[in-house]
Amino acid sequence: MLGLCVVIVAAVFAGTASADPFVGPPICSSAGMALSGNYNEITLSGNAYVPEGATLNVRGNLRLTAGSCLDAFSLSTVHVHGNILVGAHAVLGLGCTPGSIGPVPPCREQTTADTVDGSVIAHEALTMYLDGDTIHGDVVSTGGGPGPTLNPYINFPIKDNTIGGNLMVSGWQGAWFGVVRNVVGGKVVLVKNVGLTAPEGVPDSTEVATNTIAGDLICLDNSPTAQIGDSGGTINTVGGAKVGQCKAV
Repeated sequence: MLGLCVVIVAAVFAGTASADPFVGPPICSSAGMALSGNYNEITLSGNAYVPEGATLNVRGNLRLTAGSCLDAFSLSTVHVHGNILVGAHAVLGLGCTPGSIGPVPPCREQTTADTVDGSVIAHEALTMYLDGDTIHGDVVSTGGGPGPTLNPYINFPIKDNTIGGNLMVSGWQGAWFGVVRNVVGGKVVLVKNVGLTAPEGVPDSTEVATNTIAGDLICLDNSPTAQIGDSGGTINTVGGAKVGQCKAV
């Protein structure tokens, strides 16, 4: 019988560090090491990226330990058969679409097909960039962010995903947060998230737009209040109830 293989990516990559090969907004503070191939499990400590055109297949869980960063914001393919677990101050960039973050995302005309068979669960993460992913379980994020500041400018986009379970984000604080163009099989709960981006003096964060949600859409105590904003999106389609701030969206 094959034993469980746990891959530990060390925090320092003196001998294996390389430049991130694709164009796009920086996700990690440094590129770290290239990560691709087949693994039973991965526990990531430090920075790593999935190169353009590469495939990363994880049969079990993918864990990002405190302060680590995985940049899969590229034209690559990632399949995690278990869960993705994101630790304190860690950063996860998974998938990209033409509507992803940044002025020149790598997926100008394409959408990646990254898949998580389990859930994405984050506790006190610095941020996550979830774009164009299929997540069969839940997405749950509690706390985290750099705090209510524009320096550093860190945002938290959840865009163009298909989420089979629930989407729940609470207590994140940073520059911008938004939930846009997702299909969610359960409910969406957004509570006590704070964003500061304000172009031309108009609050621009907590954008909740163009989502199709089978269950309830619940928004409480977010600052600014949940809104369509300048996303160019439309009112959300909700199978359950709209509660709190999200009654207007």
